[in-house]
Amino acid sequence: MIHSLATACALLLASLCVASAQRAQPVPDGVELRRDIPYAGTENPRQKLDLLLPRDRAEGEPLPLVVFVHGGAWRAGNKGSGIGRLMPLVRSGDFAGASVAYRLTGEASWPAQIHDCKAALRWLRANAEDLGIDPDRIGAIGTSAGGHLVSMLGTAGDVPDLEGEIGEHGKQRSAVRCVVNFFGPSELLTMSAHPSRMDHDAPDSPESKLVGGTLQETRDVAREASPISHISAADPPFLHVHGTDDPLVPHAQSVGFDRALREAGIESELHTVDGGGHGGFRDPEIDRKVEAFFRKHLIPEGAE
Repeated sequence: MIHSLATACALLLASLCVASAQRAQPVPDGVELRRDIPYAGTENPRQKLDLLLPRDRAEGEPLPLVVFVHGGAWRAGNKGSGIGRLMPLVRSGDFAGASVAYRLTGEASWPAQIHDCKAALRWLRANAEDLGIDPDRIGAIGTSAGGHLVSMLGTAGDVPDLEGEIGEHGKQRSAVRCVVNFFGPSELLTMSAHPSRMDHDAPDSPESKLVGGTLQETRDVAREASPISHISAADPPFLHVHGTDDPLVPHAQSVGFDRALREAGIESELHTVDGGGHGGFRDPEIDRKVEAFFRKHLIPEGAE
């Protein structure tokens, strides 16, 4: 199997994808952008979020919120990559947006990453009235490692052991109403069962770094960190987007996850991009599908 060199190359590719997404996005006049809001009661820059609010909105009408979680193999990336993804939704005037940073594996291993994401959700709910958002209408979207984390928010929203004790709002819920998963890992222990540019079981793989040990020798933690392990009938609807030629996260990850959700009675749809790699496919059809998904699940019929 290919080890360090392939891993380094794959991570470089992932970083380039993230860097491309992070290019400065102009903020339209109709959008208010509030940067670097601490959600955990710390000054850690990884425990902050950016908030996007439409300036032109119905007075006193709370908006549904879409939360973005960035990718980068859990050890790179930045919340800035979510601004461009959220901007079209917020510009419509029908949604608010939040882009969340979390501690990377160079600082902390699992479950720090999901603890941070859940703390951000709890902070947003606790401050929903002041922010003008509806705490009962929150959806999530993420890419790659962020797709994994929003999938965890979807399937582990009712798992007390993964809540953590970060922040001052422990009584708030961290569950979401719907999830858009862009090519995120869903079952860590099977990552190497399909062709990939890296050996996911190697000690220096992103997955091994996430769980704090060689993946196959840390199986209990790897299962806990896998969204597919927590599927229950109470989970929210999912939309998955994944390319068939993804060299980092095998397309089979989303195929199996989508199937397992549907077998549990959860609404789930997989949008396959034929020949698509690890991101890089910006397709108006996909953008329309994502927006329609959020409108369906976050905006009551007849409310627009």
